[in-house]
Amino acid sequence: MKLSSLELDALKEVGNVGAGNAATALSQIINRKIDMTVPQVAILPLGEVPDVVGGPEIMVAGVFLRVFGPAPSSILFLLPRDSAFLLVDMLMGRERGLTDHLDSMDESALLEIGNILAGAYLNALSFFTKFTLLPSIPALAIDMAGAILSVILSQLGQMGDHALVIETEFSTEGDGGVKGHFFLIPDPGSLGTILAAIGVKE
Repeated sequence: MKLSSLELDALKEVGNVGAGNAATALSQIINRKIDMTVPQVAILPLGEVPDVVGGPEIMVAGVFLRVFGPAPSSILFLLPRDSAFLLVDMLMGRERGLTDHLDSMDESALLEIGNILAGAYLNALSFFTKFTLLPSIPALAIDMAGAILSVILSQLGQMGDHALVIETEFSTEGDGGVKGHFFLIPDPGSLGTILAAIGVKE
């Protein structure tokens, strides 16, 4: 599947608005300014999702949730494990590089980030489409990227065969950026519904 430049521009605008919303929410929670940018937006076959984060065998932190409404979808937020550690340092106000494993509080922080990101992007998507889109409670897994995707596929079965990937970069003053990838995986037919609602046809 290839999207036109007009379609990708429309989806990138959704990503930019979502990133701005998420940055504001995260900054308020940790009382520190967090910047978020969306360097690129792309559509790719579902099987290529692990390659985006470095390959199916790379260890990642993955936050997964379902989206309910007129365009049912799944959301998957993936961070390479080391990037997840750095993001936790950033959020907890720790010295960069201090975290080398995740305790229950760190895992809760990552789940909350996933929740905030999903809510921010879905609010942006709702603004552009006028749809009411509701997220499920998020789940966190630390595993190889390929294994996480396999589990999701085996549980759902009815997922579409393409994913919209929104590259997401977090940074705070004085810190280098941390990159993660936010995937919206529309159920069959949902991508066309979304594109039609924001004024472009699939």
